[in-house]
Amino acid sequence: MARKKKLDFSDIATDRKKESLNQKDFWARYGVTQSGGSRYESGRNIPKPLAILLWLRSGKVSDKDLHDAAK
Repeated sequence: MARKKKLDFSDIATDRKKESLNQKDFWARYGVTQSGGSRYESGRNIPKPLAILLWLRSGKVSDKDLHDAAK
């Protein structure tokens, strides 16, 4: 049986800071407000659709792709 891999975003703030982005700019990529992003960075559960976007952005989808999809 295949083992399910849990997406881990416990270091999402560290990842954001590595990109030298503030919360507003980082989370806006995903249609999330700064305050919502702050809550996720503080440990609130990230909804599955957002988790999928974050995972895709980790090397599979570019900022331009996200921007174009939001149109």
